[in-house]
Amino acid sequence: MSRRALPSRRAADNGSIPLASSLQQKSRSSPFLTIGLVLVGAFLVIGYTYTGSGYDSEKDALNRGEGISCTAEVQRAIPILKKVYGDGMQKVLHVGPETCSVVSMLLKEEETEAWGVEPYDLEDADSSCRNLVKKGIVRVADIKFPLPYRPKSFSVVIVSDSLDYLSPKYLNKTLPDLARVSADGLVIFAGYPGQQRAKVSELSKFGRPAKLRSYSWWIRYFIQTGLEENQSASKKFEQAANKRSYRPNCQVFHLNSHS
Repeated sequence: MSRRALPSRRAADNGSIPLASSLQQKSRSSPFLTIGLVLVGAFLVIGYTYTGSGYDSEKDALNRGEGISCTAEVQRAIPILKKVYGDGMQKVLHVGPETCSVVSMLLKEEETEAWGVEPYDLEDADSSCRNLVKKGIVRVADIKFPLPYRPKSFSVVIVSDSLDYLSPKYLNKTLPDLARVSADGLVIFAGYPGQQRAKVSELSKFGRPAKLRSYSWWIRYFIQTGLEENQSASKKFEQAANKRSYRPNCQVFHLNSHS
């Protein structure tokens, strides 16, 4: 028989209520219990508050460009770019990872021809992308070297998620070459400093982490390399974006083509 089940002999002789002493101890400790419950309640309220504001936190993170793919951003910006470049969007080259998705979207637009350059591997490409490669619409090419296109082969060249992985040594060659093959302008989608990349496996795919530069860095670089910013296109883009309440999650630069 368990000792805990037996009341003490003294308690039984006195006719007192069993476990009275334990109840008395509990009553003595009740202030500590109350304080503990208050603390737990406070933590729960704080946790609920943060949970309730999760949407706003996520929205703020999105506005800072965290975890954003600039190639996906290009797709969002296509209607804006059409407003800016008009007929120039009839013959477009997109350069960047997952270019098949951008090219496929552009090809759905009326009177639009589109091509793509994938700077990296296409091991995970779906059947639709492989079909674009087979037709020669999309090709895999190392953009550190001159692209296999004649000057002004395309009206507008759009590049995303690629230049962030190039050192200035290669940028000096790649950017002028992109401007060379464009006739009406070069559009660059680049990440913000401190941006969390959407790709987790960037090191294995790109060979190095992204080097995300500030707006002022890019402007100085354009000036140093003789690339002129297209002020007119930049202004039109900003106006069209404001009308559609569009806020790009990547930096967008408009450059003139080489004359």
